[in-house]
Amino acid sequence: MPEAVAASEREPSRGIQLGVVQEVLLALLAKEGSHGYQLRARLQLALGPLAEALKEGQVYVTLNRLERAGLVDVKRVGQADRPDRKVYALTPAGRDRVAEWLADTSWPKPAPAEFHLKLVAAAAAGLGDPARIVDAQRHAVLAELAVVQRAALAEPAESPAGLLLEGVVLRLQADLQWLEACARFWAAPPKGISGRGKP
Repeated sequence: MPEAVAASEREPSRGIQLGVVQEVLLALLAKEGSHGYQLRARLQLALGPLAEALKEGQVYVTLNRLERAGLVDVKRVGQADRPDRKVYALTPAGRDRVAEWLADTSWPKPAPAEFHLKLVAAAAAGLGDPARIVDAQRHAVLAELAVVQRAALAEPAESPAGLLLEGVVLRLQADLQWLEACARFWAAPPKGISGRGKP
């Protein structure tokens, strides 16, 4: 059984968080072996401007973890007047992981859960004013939304990345609606729930 590996490596860029999901790299290797540069180029094509959030070495770090987990094999291919190139290919365990991932219908964990618990804990322990925390989060989401909307407007029509950007915009707009509900709740919390912590 291959060792467990984390689902993603996250790095912020211009307010956007983007991770190289290991199963995505595995799926890109399902048809044929490939080297890291090719995989990165295919990710950039699919992600459009959001690919800027990926650090240069992120794909290679993830590939190394997949190799250690026994999900990919690496073969060195010689090149004239250049260092050998690593070509990555799926192992049987890697193919199984891809099949499981494609069949998985679970959605990423709801982002509000952790933030909601932060507000409740801050109020209960008197660590801060939940309304101020909500306001700070709202400003952060608005800034992120502005970045993504600009990127969406710059994307050519019928671009696959444009569809992704539309999804990001819609999720951020939904987050803002929920934060408005949080602001209303914590502006006048029900009796018995502390709403004002230390500033």
